[in-house]
Amino acid sequence: MTLLNNFSFISEAHAQGAGGAGGSFDILGFAAPLLFLFVVMYFFIIRPQKKKEAEHRQLVSNLRRGDKVITSSGIFGSVFRVVNDTEIEIEIANNVQVRMLKSMVSQVLAKTEPSSSVVNNKPDKKKK
Repeated sequence: MTLLNNFSFISEAHAQGAGGAGGSFDILGFAAPLLFLFVVMYFFIIRPQKKKEAEHRQLVSNLRRGDKVITSSGIFGSVFRVVNDTEIEIEIANNVQVRMLKSMVSQVLAKTEPSSSVVNNKPDKKKK
């Protein structure tokens, strides 16, 4: 008898939970945590990474002859020559130059100051 009473209780609970229209779906309750997670991810992952990329692009674009650098492979050297917008030659030992991409420079240890002719955008002329 007790077993039959348990089955009737289960069937009544199931019938009450079914509702008339099958229940409603709360889209805000579902989307709010996902939106919050995306915002947190943006501020902790995406934004700092973009800032770091912009700093690296600026570092690479400002390379000039004589700068002491470390490459991403761990090679120490000084910029021997800037070939073009994407390539440089690094001197890693006396009379040993390596040509590589500018983007492979990971750090600049020491910057050289531009000459006065580069700052003024005019060649130096001797006064008479």
